[in-house]
Amino acid sequence: MKLGKFSIGTGDRFSHQGEAQLRAIMTANKFGLDISPVWNKSNREHTYVHTKPEDVRIEADNAVKTLGFTGQYFVDADHINLSNVAPFVDSSDFFTLDVAAFIGKESKKEDITAFVASCHKYIGKLELPGVDHPLLVTVELLENIAGKFLAATQQAADIYNFLKKSKGEGNFITEVSMDEVETPQTPIELLFILKMLADKGVPAQTIAPKFTGRFNKGVDYTGDVTQFAKEFEEDVLVIDFAVKEFGLPEELKLSIHSGSDKFSIYPVMAHVIKKYNKGLHLKTAGTTWLEEVIGLAVAGGEGLVLAKQIYANSFNRKDELCAPYADVIDIDDSKLPSVEEVNAWTSEKYANTLRHIPGHADYNPNFRQLIHVAYKVASEMGNSYTDLLEKYADIIGNCVEENIFDRHLKRLFNL
Repeated sequence: MKLGKFSIGTGDRFSHQGEAQLRAIMTANKFGLDISPVWNKSNREHTYVHTKPEDVRIEADNAVKTLGFTGQYFVDADHINLSNVAPFVDSSDFFTLDVAAFIGKESKKEDITAFVASCHKYIGKLELPGVDHPLLVTVELLENIAGKFLAATQQAADIYNFLKKSKGEGNFITEVSMDEVETPQTPIELLFILKMLADKGVPAQTIAPKFTGRFNKGVDYTGDVTQFAKEFEEDVLVIDFAVKEFGLPEELKLSIHSGSDKFSIYPVMAHVIKKYNKGLHLKTAGTTWLEEVIGLAVAGGEGLVLAKQIYANSFNRKDELCAPYADVIDIDDSKLPSVEEVNAWTSEKYANTLRHIPGHADYNPNFRQLIHVAYKVASEMGNSYTDLLEKYADIIGNCVEENIFDRHLKRLFNL
């Protein structure tokens, strides 16, 4: 099983927007692209929303059948580990192996020594095709990299081997995720992480490193775009070298987690992947859930009332809701509107405050990030929430489709 050149992860917390998401991708594909949709949902999201992994498979299959989509599509067990992967085995064919928690875990001294010895040929000034400067590789650098990442890559191997035994070799896509950490991985670290994965027999088809800058949920990139551009391009070239040097799958590509709405770096990514004719996997995280809330606000009446209630409940539980996402959100409490203020808003004011249109006078990234982590609040509303998703399905579906196509795919692929 091989992942295509371009793919987009479409998270859908409440499993109502599969068709709207797929319509956006099919519209983009009319421009000559071949983007594979990947419906992704993490164990944490299933726990909060009280769904099961097989629900995502049902949603994906139904959307594909209804719209007559004939391309490749996948269901991603997002951010899984050995403790929670088992329930995903039957319904998923894409597995994001989240090993970030194992970065920096201690490895045996003999394992570190053995890895460093296996890298002997790279010590010195390592020239990579396309990179405008040599990578300086020393024994000390290799020891540091091994100390930081050997345990994480071993964890990836352990999960992969479990899946290989459960599903059979070649019957699923493997992604390795190291993004939800504070410290970014440098291109030279990525190179030797890929060697570790290859040494351990993990045929990763996508890898999600942590880049320089902030990749906060649902809002734009915060950081030095020039530095990101240099890092992203070097990572692409590192992967190209690693595929040839270490025997990794030829379709191996970068995966951008929390990549939704990173509008300021979309042109950078678009330029680099076009320049080197490379692929990309983009995860749109909880963008669809935000569009549901926007759609409810636009619908007015009881939809707007519910949208306001979601904010009121999340405002009063901010610390609880934000805790699991501490590394990928950054909310300035002083810039959050009061519950009383929001309760006085019109449909237009609420939607414009939440909708991500940079430069719009009403847009508030703090408000947006808080709603982003508040899907647990909506879940607790039960049928009160999902009944309105069905009642206003057309309005919400249009919001979802417009967001993915107009604000993401058009920007990323210069459509």
